Amino acid sequence: MSDLSHLDPRLDAKALTCRAVIETPKGRRGKLAYDPQSGVFELKRMLPDGMSFPLDFGFVPGTRGQDGDPLDILVLGDEPSAVGTLLTVRLIGVIEAEQTEDGQTVRNDRILAVAAVSHLFAEVTSLADLGADVLRNLTAFWENCDALRGVGFKVLAVRDGTAAAQMIGR
Repeated sequence: MSDLSHLDPRLDAKALTCRAVIETPKGRRGKLAYDPQSGVFELKRMLPDGMSFPLDFGFVPGTRGQDGDPLDILVLGDEPSAVGTLLTVRLIGVIEAEQTEDGQTVRNDRILAVAAVSHLFAEVTSLADLGADVLRNLTAFWENCDALRGVGFKVLAVRDGTAAAQMIGR
């Protein structure tokens, strides 16, 4: 089995597309994480009752964030994707953020994208298309989710799809 985290992200900076691997589907409480050594997805933790992932959550293969993991990505789609799904996405933005845990602060950004095959979100090409309430809910989810486990999550900036593509292309 090949290591999914080292796949080519197939970034097209002009079209603002790349590939993503889904770890945790929308609506799930169990936070899954890909383990490149075993090639399987491991249950890392459970969200509290009443909380679930607001969108499909995964990573952009072939990238590396400051935290040492591939860049995180949240994907809007017509239905939750299966664990391990590899899909092409359209980049619409990025939440630039810092996470503080055990006194150590690192960047841990969240790229926002739309599944390229989506019918429901076919017209979504920017964060503005989602509206301010959606973005506010997404940032509140991460702030609250991390706070419940003693981790700080601070939004530094919200940028567009071009900024997301530049982040992936580094």
